[in-house]
Amino acid sequence: MESGRRRSLKIERAAFAITVDAQRRILQDATVVCDGPRITHVGKADELREVQVDQTIDAQGGVLVPAFVNGHMHISYAHAVRGLFPDDLVGRERLREVFRLQSAMTEEEEYWTSLLAIIELMKSGTVTFVDPGSTKFVDACMQAYADSGCRVLTGECVTDRQLDLALPVHSVDTALERTSAFIRRYDRRLDGRVRAWAMPFSAETCSMELLSGCKRIADEHGTWLTLHHTGGTTALLREAGVLGPNVLLAHAAGIDDSEVAMIAGARATVVMCPSTTLKEGSGLGRRKLPELLDRGVAVGLGADSANSSNYLDGVRMLNAAALGFKDGRQDVGCVPAEQALEMATLVGARCVGLDSEIGSIEVGKHADLVLFETRRAEWRSLLDPVNNLVYAADGRSVRCVVADGRVVVADGQVLFANEAEVAERVQAIGEALLARTGTPVNRGRWPIF
Repeated sequence: MESGRRRSLKIERAAFAITVDAQRRILQDATVVCDGPRITHVGKADELREVQVDQTIDAQGGVLVPAFVNGHMHISYAHAVRGLFPDDLVGRERLREVFRLQSAMTEEEEYWTSLLAIIELMKSGTVTFVDPGSTKFVDACMQAYADSGCRVLTGECVTDRQLDLALPVHSVDTALERTSAFIRRYDRRLDGRVRAWAMPFSAETCSMELLSGCKRIADEHGTWLTLHHTGGTTALLREAGVLGPNVLLAHAAGIDDSEVAMIAGARATVVMCPSTTLKEGSGLGRRKLPELLDRGVAVGLGADSANSSNYLDGVRMLNAAALGFKDGRQDVGCVPAEQALEMATLVGARCVGLDSEIGSIEVGKHADLVLFETRRAEWRSLLDPVNNLVYAADGRSVRCVVADGRVVVADGQVLFANEAEVAERVQAIGEALLARTGTPVNRGRWPIF
């Protein structure tokens, strides 16, 4: 699955290139050149006009941004049952159903549902995502990762406490061995685009012995750890040596100011999923995002899953973060558009340990890029491109996506799969899954004739 030689590429004459570099430069009439997977030139179109490449994309009228990073994305199962749960089925009750259905999925089914999720992510500008251990059949999904060119951080979900969720339960020793074996087998596959992490599910489902063991394994292998995190457990994690600069805390629901200080002191990172929080009515404005950012914590954004937030659109994710905290805190200065975009690009890359590689448009970084078509009603007038992107646009205006120097979306269509055929297959998978598990189909509250 290793790649051959990549062609050189020039994206020429973008109306704006939002670089998210150290100076946060926005270049007008901009050109970006890639040679294979890396960016080699960033500058004004006239300055780079004579640079010779294999392929040129005319970006006139477009806005070019770094590809988005989705820091928490259950990739492998939700599309088969998207829309199954009524919007008032939330919390633990919903999770029980989620994991029950996932546990019944086959290897082939997981491949196709993962592929459809990747299609949705990449069509709306996301190239990198963290799958928090939810993929059971990673070998089957490797082909989808290879074909799409995505950048995935994944692992094996482990727990050692039997609860009412259909999650795999092992002894501490077995769980740690499985974690170590997964990292040895998968880390840095596909030219380094796959990174393997330790992925204990949560402090509720894992003993501190298991959590501290997973952290030790992550340290030994030079990789990371992520877990679902809730308030009230941060001090326990700190005392057990689990917090650290290679630890990503997902959701961070219910943490208080003292826990914010602990996370900042440990230099751990956080990912929040604003669209899921809004959909569940669980108080996005109460989440400690502004406090974490004020303490210098890298906080990224996630879409959670297609049956949690129900959409994977990276632009809508930005919008939910920017609007949700303004309203929740009743403060229009909270999470300005520029900060929301940072959380999905450079700061999002920092929160998963990849900010030296991706997250901005700079020479030497991987060429993960998104070109938006702005000759559309929702983009005009185009005066402040960041404001338009966060507050007016959505992922449907994505024209082109480049992943590691390779064009994977062109003219709004993915090049690595037939989207319609994959969608039809996943529809059949979902219907068959519900039938064999005896799960009632949600048809909504209004009669369908």
